[in-house]
Amino acid sequence: MEALRLFRSLSRDQRNTFIACFLGWALDAFDFFLLTFVLAPMAHDFQTSIEKISLAITLTLAMRPVGAFIFGLLGDRFGRRLPLMIDIIFYSLMELLTAFAPNYTALLIFRALYGIGMGGEWGLGASLAMESLPTRARGLFSGILQQGYAFGYLLAAVVYWLVFPLFGWRGLFVVGALPAFLVIYIRARVPESPGWKRPIGGTQFWSNTGETVRNHWRLFLYVILLMTAFNAMSHGTQDMYQTFLGEQRGLGVSQKAAIGIIYSFGAICGGTILGHLSQRFGRRRVIVSAAIGGLLLIPLWVFSPTLSLLVIGGFGMQFMVQGAWGIVPVHLNELSPGHLRGTFPGFAYQLGNLFAAYTAVLEAKLAVHFGDAAGHADYAKALALFAAIIFIALIIIAAAGREERGKEF
Repeated sequence: MEALRLFRSLSRDQRNTFIACFLGWALDAFDFFLLTFVLAPMAHDFQTSIEKISLAITLTLAMRPVGAFIFGLLGDRFGRRLPLMIDIIFYSLMELLTAFAPNYTALLIFRALYGIGMGGEWGLGASLAMESLPTRARGLFSGILQQGYAFGYLLAAVVYWLVFPLFGWRGLFVVGALPAFLVIYIRARVPESPGWKRPIGGTQFWSNTGETVRNHWRLFLYVILLMTAFNAMSHGTQDMYQTFLGEQRGLGVSQKAAIGIIYSFGAICGGTILGHLSQRFGRRRVIVSAAIGGLLLIPLWVFSPTLSLLVIGGFGMQFMVQGAWGIVPVHLNELSPGHLRGTFPGFAYQLGNLFAAYTAVLEAKLAVHFGDAAGHADYAKALALFAAIIFIALIIIAAAGREERGKEF
């Protein structure tokens, strides 16, 4: 009831802005996750291994800080709205080019360029949304906003289920170019952020930026470390999970898609509920609680003997993982210096992505290492070990930090 009351309290502009930012992030995630469903068939078509194809995921994640830095500075210099529209068109174009990649090298290039676009979207969208919302509503809408990521995964699972059997993996990436049409909605319905103040001149902007970085470098390093743990947790529990379901558990397209849809709902529920609870109990406390919950769920998540228990484990795991992530947009924007709110959250977030970018490849290598004498990779052990280490690290890092819950923008 309180969530409904908060939504009704928003003005028309605030609602339009939030919807646009949610969809921008959701469709960005949709484009990213399409690749994770088709690693095996792409490896077959390009006559290479799943391990090498997973390098495309690593390159996307590694290039995201470049996009966050470029588009973040554009957002602080020229406003959030116009750079956001340019970014959405750019990442949609790179997704379309992926569909027509003629060889493995071209695929890696297109996915690296796509990473620039993906990296730019989150910081712009999160700052635009958080600056436009009333303070009392930030926790709830931070959780909903971040679950655009889970909604994107859900959409990717549905499209994979419907499109892949008919048109193959290239057809998936053609559909992935559709987010470009979101720009029409932003152009018509979304105003500029009320929290952005136009700089007097370019010289003053760069002078203020340099001073802000010098004054807050310790905070910046801490947030990068925090986001490295967050990104390793997210990608470590998602990117190779569909491969685990198919290659080790022997599930087909429909079963994999159905499980993906179910645990995406878990993620959406977790992000919304825990994001809202963070407004009452504090950002760090809820993050630590979610990480402890994820740690306890590992056996159910990958070692369940039956399919039904595996589904429950997947739902619970993503409830905890994306529940913690639901707090990130508001937490990073509250920690951010006001002058660089367009750049600081997104750039720190994507640098964390850079340092966690090797996650999929590392898990693939671990799976081969734990494999049996017949050469069957053990993805369950690899995912379990990696997730356990990351959950413990996140608990320690989050507990050691600070927060500014309720900070005015």
